[in-house]
Parts: sequence; structure tokens; C-alpha cells
Amino acid sequence: MVQFLYYPKCGTCRKAEQWLKANGVAYQGRLIAEQNPTLEELRAWHAKSGLPLKKFFNTSGMLYKSMGLKDKLPAMSEEEQLALLATDGMLVKRPLVIGEDFVLVGFRPEEWERLKP
Repeated sequence: MVQFLYYPKCGTCRKAEQWLKANGVAYQGRLIAEQNPTLEELRAWHAKSGLPLKKFFNTSGMLYKSMGLKDKLPAMSEEEQLALLATDGMLVKRPLVIGEDFVLVGFRPEEWERLKP
């Protein structure tokens, strides 16, 4: 079973959840805005993902834009960026799928094929 972090008003998240159901993938849902990822979770997921930390930011979100993070992130350390992500789930790119040995950020069906049972 994988963990699926999503925001119910997000169209991409709804498509991703439909994909999980249609492909028989067992998952445990978690509302990202209500159960914000912790600093420890984000640190572990970032390490497991192999992705640049910037990929974990919801760069199209209103909060990201209102905080001017496009200009601020390059001057921040990785630890400062992780701490910032842990302050509000709306800063985190979604959906997120977390498995034992992988983390998928965003919904790209071709990447999600590995989830099929």
C-alpha cells in the first residue's frame, strides 16, 4: 500500500486518485492541507526521491507566488527550504505518492505505471 497525499480541490489530484482506483493500486489517502508533511517526512521523502528539492514546491500555487519564493529559494539553504515546506501543505507539490522505496511528485501517468499491481 502506498501513501497518497492530495488536495481534494486540485483537478490533477482528482485525476491521480481516479488513476489509482482504475489501476487497482491500494493507497491510504492523506489531505495535504489538513495533515501537513513534517520536516522529518519531507527530509526522508526528498532523500528517497532523488529529485532536486525545488520539485517539492508547488510553484504554481498562490502561496508560493504571494511569498515571492521564486526569488527567495535560491538564497535559502536546503534545510531552510525543507523547514519552509513543513510550515504549510499548500507549498508542497501534489499529489505525492510514497512507497517503501520511492516517492513520486506530481502526476505523470507514465511514471505511475510502476505502481500497478
